Amino acid sequence: MTTSALSHIEPALPDDLVIRRATRQDLPALEWEGEYAHFRNLYADTYQVVEKGHAVMWLAEIPLVGVVGQVFVSYQGGRPELADGCTRAYVYGFRVRPEYRNRGLGKRMMEVAEEDLLGRGFSIVTLNVARLNDGAQRFYARLGYRIVAADTGQWSYLDHNGKRQDVNEPAWRMEKVLLRRS
Repeated sequence: MTTSALSHIEPALPDDLVIRRATRQDLPALEWEGEYAHFRNLYADTYQVVEKGHAVMWLAEIPLVGVVGQVFVSYQGGRPELADGCTRAYVYGFRVRPEYRNRGLGKRMMEVAEEDLLGRGFSIVTLNVARLNDGAQRFYARLGYRIVAADTGQWSYLDHNGKRQDVNEPAWRMEKVLLRRS
């Protein structure tokens, strides 16, 4: 390889990277030094759903660095076309710190989430991706997801100050049929 080709190769992920279930003590770390503090109540609400057994919050962590990625999975919710508690689960809140993107971390996190869902008997994973986020759409397509519908992308949450925030982010619903690996 030429020197210019080598300069575009991202470094490997550290050997001490761990992908694990989040605990209540991890919630502040999901705010990424305040960048996502406005989601504080949303994270707490999601963790209550986790405690009821209806969701899981996965995180990627590097000791001495901290949380470098996260992905949440809902087993059931108010929209059965996304998560029905039986065969269909919904992935959301997926985020990787910019300095760890394009290094295979997102793929590894999704593989962990999908393997867990297979073990729980789920066969379909759904997610919504912003219509303007071409990079994320390509990422999910490489993992086997396909666009199945449009979604208004309208939702709301209470921010860390208790103020309602309305989100309007038109999205594509994508799905993947999970298959057992041999």
